[in-house]
Amino acid sequence: MRKSRDQILKSSYSGSDNFPPDRFRQVFRSHAAGVCLVTAESGGRLAALTVTSVSSVSAEPPVFAFSLSALSSAAVHVARADSVVVHMLDERSIDLALLGARSGVDRFANTDGWRRLPTGEPVFCGARTWLRGQVFERIIIGESTIIIAGAVESSLDDDSEHEEEARPLPLVYYDRAWHSVGDHSRINN
Repeated sequence: MRKSRDQILKSSYSGSDNFPPDRFRQVFRSHAAGVCLVTAESGGRLAALTVTSVSSVSAEPPVFAFSLSALSSAAVHVARADSVVVHMLDERSIDLALLGARSGVDRFANTDGWRRLPTGEPVFCGARTWLRGQVFERIIIGESTIIIAGAVESSLDDDSEHEEEARPLPLVYYDRAWHSVGDHSRINN
């Protein structure tokens, strides 16, 4: 099916007439998801957007995936990029989540808030942890594109730095609202 690295696979799945899209959206509103900011550069254009679909696919080899909605103006640029940076956000980086979720703003206007990696990708300074990946697969399903990438670099915040202060709590999106997850939300040990 695929002839070159630049081609995009298109799924033949067209959905079920028996399951309405609105019902599907309602179901996923009850699913809490981690919040990430994805950045990339494609064709000389920088792009950033907030996603809640990042998942670990495999540890050996290290592979992750996320989906992009065609409704986002930044999605087309991220989908065309050869590499991406996924910023794992916490409660202290809510401003990055909001920045990536807003339409019609220059997400890179504050040049003090981000830098380029030696490989060229933009990285926002407010994220404690990020993962850079080489995109090796793109799959279009309906109005979305699934991006699959191999991890090649990371920055992992060392939690020991936060022993004196409260460790920042992970940011999640649940029922159309931002939340944090921590000891207060633990159900069992």
